[in-house]
Amino acid sequence: MVETTDLIFALDSIPAIFAVTTKPFIIFTSNVFAILGLRSLYFVLAGALDYFRYLKVGLSFVLVFIGLKMLLDPHGESPPYWFQVEVPISVSLLVVGGIILLSIVFSLAAGRRQ
Repeated sequence: MVETTDLIFALDSIPAIFAVTTKPFIIFTSNVFAILGLRSLYFVLAGALDYFRYLKVGLSFVLVFIGLKMLLDPHGESPPYWFQVEVPISVSLLVVGGIILLSIVFSLAAGRRQ
């Protein structure tokens, strides 16, 4: 069951990888590493889920950001439309990392208050 979940998650993450880059080597290797490493990461997250109560909310914001980035990307069109915006990879990584870091900080702060 865990291996099937690993495979489905790796296939599901392909659009998210395209939001970061279009280089085939990076897309292929990230999926290979996702399939290889997700099993151990699953057990770590399952044990730490009680500590990080806002992690699901943070990950949902990450998915919303990636979805918006994919919708607003020019996709190589020569004259981009008025609503298309090129978001640099460094900005995307900072936003995703910041959202996850904020969700972890809020989770730890909420745990200390209780």
